[in-house]
Amino acid sequence: MNFTRRTAIKTLAAATATAALATPALAQNKITIQVNTTMKPGGSEEAGIMRFKAALEELAPGRFEVVPFLSGQLGGENAVLELLNIGETQISLTGGNWRAQYAPDYDPISIPFLFPSGAAVEAFMASDSGKALQQRGMDQGGIVEMGAQMRAPRHMTSNKAITTPEDLDGFRLRLPSIPVWVDVWSGLGAQTVVVPATEIYLAMQTGQVDGHENSLVSPFSRKLYEVQSHLIMTSHVHFPWHWVASNSWFSGLSDEDQAVVRAAVEIARTEGTAVEAQKDVFYLEELKKKGMTVVEPDVAAFKAKAQPAIDNAMSSLADGVIEDVQSAIAANS
Repeated sequence: MNFTRRTAIKTLAAATATAALATPALAQNKITIQVNTTMKPGGSEEAGIMRFKAALEELAPGRFEVVPFLSGQLGGENAVLELLNIGETQISLTGGNWRAQYAPDYDPISIPFLFPSGAAVEAFMASDSGKALQQRGMDQGGIVEMGAQMRAPRHMTSNKAITTPEDLDGFRLRLPSIPVWVDVWSGLGAQTVVVPATEIYLAMQTGQVDGHENSLVSPFSRKLYEVQSHLIMTSHVHFPWHWVASNSWFSGLSDEDQAVVRAAVEIARTEGTAVEAQKDVFYLEELKKKGMTVVEPDVAAFKAKAQPAIDNAMSSLADGVIEDVQSAIAANS
């Protein structure tokens, strides 16, 4: 057993013990479902999880007990993936780490300026390539992918209007350390700078970077409107959460219980996606009130200039993925 797995199991044991102290003993016939997310309370992630809990009670009263673990209580995404793999936790609302770990050759979702909408991402997940991606997740990671809960699209912030790729010449853009993101933005002319999320405000305040990219919750919650003046609405990544279950746990449920869990996930992810969209509208209006100027850039020009980097990223994907991406985009443009 490696260090990551030992650490994850110890974290789970401690968290479970704490939860047990806080709740009365459950009836023996109830099925306990831990649902994990790294996100804090108050977001669309928690909204989805609480709707899942309510939906299970509506569909099968008294049959399930949902125990939410928010704010990464059981560790980061990779630690929870380990726990899911060995059946030590049940469900997670997780990001794209599982795709990168278990099936990088079936994962175009992370490529900036590729998918025009969340609907296109969902269409890809329903394609043959998307199904192969899900199968690889089960075969290599022991997880069952049950559906996407969409996050808001990612945009840019800056201290000037950016409307074309030429405006990025020499622009120091903060990015997380995701290689394909660095490649695409470098291809657009930006000077990419990897800065930890906790240091974004200071990096902008001191001039280490000129801007960053993220969904609108980032400039709102981090008060970046104090150090950034413009929102550049690039919508360059539609990056979903995935509802995933431990296969070793899920396969042990009866067919009836499996069907109920899947139905509850459908209700929950629809609710979470709707809440995320509502919050995104709220953040935009609040950022405007804080004085930020909204810029609608020439996204087609950005995509055209980024195309060589996009093509390079696509070239490493499995046979059939490009065609399925094109079909998903064509049906949802």
